[in-house]
Amino acid sequence: MYEMNRDKNKRDEPSSFMGRVVSVGFFGGLFWGIIGFFAYYLNLSKIGPALILAPWALGKWKSQWLGQLIGVVVIALLSILVAIVYRFLFSRIKSKFAGIFFGVLLWVLVFYLLHPIFPDLEPMNKIGRNTISTTLCLYILYGVFVGYSISFEYQERQEAKNGQST
Repeated sequence: MYEMNRDKNKRDEPSSFMGRVVSVGFFGGLFWGIIGFFAYYLNLSKIGPALILAPWALGKWKSQWLGQLIGVVVIALLSILVAIVYRFLFSRIKSKFAGIFFGVLLWVLVFYLLHPIFPDLEPMNKIGRNTISTTLCLYILYGVFVGYSISFEYQERQEAKNGQST
């Protein structure tokens, strides 16, 4: 009986960890997307969550509240993929600096490398210091949230696994 329960726990562990990664990604994207919407609404940033819709959606609706809301949901869904990438690249590092680095890396990816696919995104020299600092801080906070949550869960599971084997 004990042997059967132990084997069941071993099979469930990777999927439950991946489930945790998916939920951290989704809720991290949802939470920080909403914070990004408030930053846009309060004019702290010229860029709202609807920026993610720019390559595909046509019409003026995407810059209004409905577009911002749909942008938050799309960001939450894409954040699942981002969290999975973090899990495979950095989950072994339990440090806030890994999350900071990851957030800065994402910001550079969006605002420099993917800049051509966002037609509504102004060049960096015209976007303004408020928008740059606000978005960079949001990306860093997102990176720390996702990174530290995933790394913490990874470390806890490793400690539990090492504790069981001894």
